[in-house]
Amino acid sequence: MEESNVAEESREVSPTLDQGTQLHPSGEMFEGSVSEYVLLQRRIFILHLVVSAFAVCLTAIFSGFTVAFSLLVGALSGLFYLRLLSRSIGNLGKKTSGVSNVQLLVPVVLFLAVIRLPDLQLLPSLLGFFLYKPSLILQFVLES
Repeated sequence: MEESNVAEESREVSPTLDQGTQLHPSGEMFEGSVSEYVLLQRRIFILHLVVSAFAVCLTAIFSGFTVAFSLLVGALSGLFYLRLLSRSIGNLGKKTSGVSNVQLLVPVVLFLAVIRLPDLQLLPSLLGFFLYKPSLILQFVLES
């Protein structure tokens, strides 16, 4: 009987205590942040494809198709790099405690492909690879 009186008195003393200390299950917050991260990834990938398509079209018009092809190969490898990086970051905390370095093989393979294939040029391929950076900056500007 005394315990119920103490509980009632504490509710009367602090009516905002129940409203302010409602805890959400961590699963709900985690799932919400995962879905936000997936949406952010999709926006960045789509923005990267748009920026890459625009750059490849302009390059094809002003510099020719071999340079545009090299830029396209570089842009696709940049997209693959970005996908591997986002997957590695997505697994951070769930499966691993650090970011994997597998994505670092992508520029190395791109460089080796440029050396082996005579149709590819190094500078446009590297510029295409780094097209993911303006996409990230543009996404940041659009969000703020």
